[in-house]
Amino acid sequence: MTQSVGYREVKADLLAQIRSGAFAPGALLPGEEELCRRYGAARATVNRAMRELAEDGLIERKRRAGSRVREAPLRQARFAIPLVRVEIESQGAAYRYALMRSRILPCPDWLRARLALPEATQMRHLACLHFADERPYQFEDRWISLAAAPGARDADMAALGPNEWLVRNVPFSTAQISFSAYAADADAAQMLGCAPGESLFRVERQTWREGASITYVSLLYRAGHRMTTTVGAG
Repeated sequence: MTQSVGYREVKADLLAQIRSGAFAPGALLPGEEELCRRYGAARATVNRAMRELAEDGLIERKRRAGSRVREAPLRQARFAIPLVRVEIESQGAAYRYALMRSRILPCPDWLRARLALPEATQMRHLACLHFADERPYQFEDRWISLAAAPGARDADMAALGPNEWLVRNVPFSTAQISFSAYAADADAAQMLGCAPGESLFRVERQTWREGASITYVSLLYRAGHRMTTTVGAG
């Protein structure tokens, strides 16, 4: 290429060479200065193309060691995080939401350590139930940092669930999601109408906005709940 190009064209050309074997697994890619000359592109253009290839799991970048094609591409799991209301209605069921508890509390030690929050951080702690055709569908146990989301202190969470409120008012930039089996404690058993000790499906999610912790939530579902993800290599 002799004329100036955008990062999409640089990325597409490098990707084609990786897929064709011109850059074999483990191969060292040309440095950014060489790529700038080759494509007639600005350094920022080449850097963005390389960064996106790294984010897609196709190359590994190391400072001073250069960029190499990965021996095996990293597969990235992409999870859609739908609003539970939309999830339930998409199944053809009637949705109902109920706020069971809401309190303003100091952040407990276990959560403060988990979210790396200062000792004096105030949290809004909410327990919510989401119903599908009047059957308990999801028990939501949520903590919201009032330092990151001060409007949550007085928000009417009885009218609008905390997840919908956060989506509208405090969008996150990063999330961490964990999945596990969970033996129902007395509170979860009462909320979901199951026996204590019954196996439940738990999703735990933490979200940040530009490095600041926003919320931690534990979502509990009855046994048999299913989640689906798409896995790709960029």
